Amino acid sequence: MKSENDLSDILKLENQLCLPLYAAARLIVQAYGPSLEKLKITYPQYLVLMFLWEKDGVSLKEIGKKLYLDSGTLTPVLQKLEASKFITRRRSEIDDRIVLTFLTKKGRELKAEAIEVSYSLFCSSGLTVGEVTELRDCVKQFLNKITVRKSIEQNA
Repeated sequence: MKSENDLSDILKLENQLCLPLYAAARLIVQAYGPSLEKLKITYPQYLVLMFLWEKDGVSLKEIGKKLYLDSGTLTPVLQKLEASKFITRRRSEIDDRIVLTFLTKKGRELKAEAIEVSYSLFCSSGLTVGEVTELRDCVKQFLNKITVRKSIEQNA
């Protein structure tokens, strides 16, 4: 059995995964800030738009699942995108309980400008494509494991 001293190492910041992930996320959002401000969108709005550029006409539930956001967080983001005329929402013809989100012409046109945002951030990172890919895949794997574990715990 481990002693209390051995176990207290668990609480050292240098041994934490959460701190570098949290700090990196904050700094990434901060780095995107000035470019997104020019586009008149926030980082969460940018994430929604990126998903819609991949797959247009999706439900709130689909967007939330893809972005790891609940409907309470996502709804105001969608409302602001709609007020800015980047998206439109309408009821599904198949099931009128479901509201689908679609890009407007303005929203589709924003994609060309947004490509520069991601590209410039990548260039300024100093990382190679391989390093970014490896880091992204590792974090995605970790995120998937946490999500599965959380789902199991909630259903227990």
